[in-house]
Amino acid sequence: MNPVRLLVLGALRRRGRAHGYQLRADLESWGAHEWSTATSGSVYHALKSMAGQGLLSSYETVPSEAGGPPRIEYELTGEGETVYFSLLRRALADREPSLDVLGAAVGLIEDLPREEALRILRERALAMDEWRASITEHLPTGTDLETWGPVGEVLSLWLSTADAGARWTRRLIGRLEEGTFTMAGEDPAPTTEGK
Repeated sequence: MNPVRLLVLGALRRRGRAHGYQLRADLESWGAHEWSTATSGSVYHALKSMAGQGLLSSYETVPSEAGGPPRIEYELTGEGETVYFSLLRRALADREPSLDVLGAAVGLIEDLPREEALRILRERALAMDEWRASITEHLPTGTDLETWGPVGEVLSLWLSTADAGARWTRRLIGRLEEGTFTMAGEDPAPTTEGK
């Protein structure tokens, strides 16, 4: 899965209607250009591509007072909204996504209702446990992976990855269960100035 597609759809959904420069600035403010492939060129390419696929509507706006060509503003279509939520759910559920895809999904997790996010993350944690079990189920009892040479190192890498992924996922589940973040359909927590 391409993280740029997910990020652009999510950023545009939050804005409602925007041009590429606004979306690029939003993604840069999230630091996405540091941890994903969301560069200036990839954002504009994604916008044009998704507009061509019917995921976005495009609108030409008046040229700026400084001159130059008119800007194009975009907004999600109904199909774009459907694809966005499908990508978001899939990225959160995947037991082995690339870190930039998982980072994009976690950065946009508040777009889901709390219970749905919890269900997806619980399924992810279970999938990681099942993956770990599938790695170890055929190993002889008392296996010392350090004696298996490079193959032992590969198995160690997979086990460490499964353990770390499950641990991180359960941590996020705990935070969501505690009420962290304002999820879709929830009222934002009241803020108090000066505190």
